[in-house]
Amino acid sequence: MKDYRFVTLDVFAKSRFGGNPLAVFPNADGLCTEDMLNLAREFNMSEVAFVQSPQNPENTAHVRIFTPGMELEFAGHPNVGTAWLLASEGRDNNGLLRFEQGSGIVEVEAQRVGGRVSACKVAAPLPLTRLQTPCKEAIASCAGLAPDEIGPAALVSVGLSTICVAVSDTVLSKAVCKPDAFRKLGEARPDLAKICLLYLYAPFEGGVRARMFAPSSGTIEDPATGSAAGALTAHLLSETGDDSLSLDIIQGVEMGRTSHMHCEARYVDGAVRAWISGSCIPVMEGKLL
Repeated sequence: MKDYRFVTLDVFAKSRFGGNPLAVFPNADGLCTEDMLNLAREFNMSEVAFVQSPQNPENTAHVRIFTPGMELEFAGHPNVGTAWLLASEGRDNNGLLRFEQGSGIVEVEAQRVGGRVSACKVAAPLPLTRLQTPCKEAIASCAGLAPDEIGPAALVSVGLSTICVAVSDTVLSKAVCKPDAFRKLGEARPDLAKICLLYLYAPFEGGVRARMFAPSSGTIEDPATGSAAGALTAHLLSETGDDSLSLDIIQGVEMGRTSHMHCEARYVDGAVRAWISGSCIPVMEGKLL
């Protein structure tokens, strides 16, 4: 095996060792699926991104995203971090990047200040989709809560299915991921067996604070989940009579890795679309031997 360079970044971070850590292999041609999954397990981060040559030369790259347990069709923080790295190395097209992924083409805008990439804004690949929401008892048990401790819930997606659940700030802090309950939910709902994101959120003035559990994907808790944040913002907009919604989402507090995401949702051709943006801080660089 030849040497493969990697870079780690703290995504959605305002300071180093905050946000959600990500490893990116910016030139991953030659790595097979098994290699990528093994590397994701070796890094043991929420996700690792592998950049390969695009199938269509009009696109920037073919980007594959792996958790320690599986490949994902779409995810937020790997797209933000990968775009930040490629744009910083001049691999964007006037600030635009197009990534081929399982969910479709993901478009990212690299924003610059003084010639440096300051943030990246990811367009979720799919419009808001609603699915049949599991019962409150099953949802609450996944977070170690009683049914009367959770508020309205909705199973929605803008690229990755997410159960968004309103809770109080006190309940948010005391929630605990229960893998056995997730397993039972997957047995009852085969569509949620492979991956099920549970996104608990508590509103505060100007935004929401959130936590995400997804043990079926190999992630007990995630410090920042862009796909879920985008789905939540799109869902909340659809519940109002407004044309658009801008939301600041804080996640990862309980993990000691506070993350800051900015999300937008608006109607496009009658459907709700979402965008997720944030900044990155590079941390380490090395090579796979």
